[in-house]
Amino acid sequence: MKKVIIIRYAEIFLKGKNRGFFERAFESNLNRALKGYSCRLIKQSGRYLVEDFDEFDSDDILENLKKVFGVHTLSLAYETSSDLPAIFEVAKLLLQETGTFKVESHRGDKKYPLTSVEISKELGGMILDYTKGKLRVDVHKPSFTIRVDIRENGRALVFGAFIEGANGMPVGTAGKGLLLLSGGIDSPVAGHMMAKRGMVVDCLHFHSYPYTNMQAKEKVVDLAKILAKYTCGTTLYTVKVTHIQEAIHEKCKPELMITLLRRFMYRIAERHAQRLGAQCIITGESLGQVASQTIEGVTSSNSVVEALPVLRPLIGFDKNEIIDRSVKMGAYETSILPFEDCCTVFLPDFPATRPKLMDILFEERKLDVEGLIAEAFESVEKIVIE
Repeated sequence: MKKVIIIRYAEIFLKGKNRGFFERAFESNLNRALKGYSCRLIKQSGRYLVEDFDEFDSDDILENLKKVFGVHTLSLAYETSSDLPAIFEVAKLLLQETGTFKVESHRGDKKYPLTSVEISKELGGMILDYTKGKLRVDVHKPSFTIRVDIRENGRALVFGAFIEGANGMPVGTAGKGLLLLSGGIDSPVAGHMMAKRGMVVDCLHFHSYPYTNMQAKEKVVDLAKILAKYTCGTTLYTVKVTHIQEAIHEKCKPELMITLLRRFMYRIAERHAQRLGAQCIITGESLGQVASQTIEGVTSSNSVVEALPVLRPLIGFDKNEIIDRSVKMGAYETSILPFEDCCTVFLPDFPATRPKLMDILFEERKLDVEGLIAEAFESVEKIVIE
């Protein structure tokens, strides 16, 4: 008898002839999550087992595996012989002192002499005899459940609970995107959602140093580190746009400040994404949430992107939904730290909520667009986050 961790995958089982591609990516991501721990990852039919780990590390290993996209559920289990007496000895370790219980059995080995129902019945009877009336059977709302999985190799897995995983698809199976990572709540959630669909996510952050301080940058690095736990690592690129904001502030109408700045951001993002081999831009925009995220503002930003799609996974979410996801992924407390991002610099009192493209183009002609973009690229800094 030994302790193991059972890993069951999510949507991968729906794949046909290309399932191997998804399984290889999934296995690679699992090994990454297990890096630094002494253990073995074993592939079985429709699942994986983590074996030979130090029990002291089991909680940390489970926390790491819960963040791997593609994991449907996990269980901390005992592996033993498939003989019923051996299973019963393990089941005794999972019993509560009082209450009601249920036995659920799955027979992967169809040659096993008992059916799933018979296994549950026999084991349930043995438990009732052993506990001498302290426990009762309740198949509808039991206090706890003993689960038995008979495997094809003559072994059985015995466990009590299913631990919810991250679900989704393995990172690395759906291309690569460049996330516009601000210091707020929304963009980390947007990156998390795209990684859940299998996308590799790198990050691009715009800053306005010295108008914004180094703490604002450190906050974004911390957010990228939180996101990297789900994305199998990431690379954060930072770009200084102070000179662009100063030029807009000096030469253009103040109410169009944000709209014009975002158009520069999208131009820079697309060109940088193409340099990286990324296939899309990802943003945390939610329709109507702020002045620049009206349909007119979104249309203005999109109009400068020439080749790549812009993905907005949060576009129909309200703020509470986004906050709930931020809390769940562990980013919320960092996101609300009170350090300003570049969009708060030279912020107009009344930003245009329905900017007209004709007005935007007129103001933009006052600027050396290509020269300002070239200067921005000279400031690019690369931070690799494992």
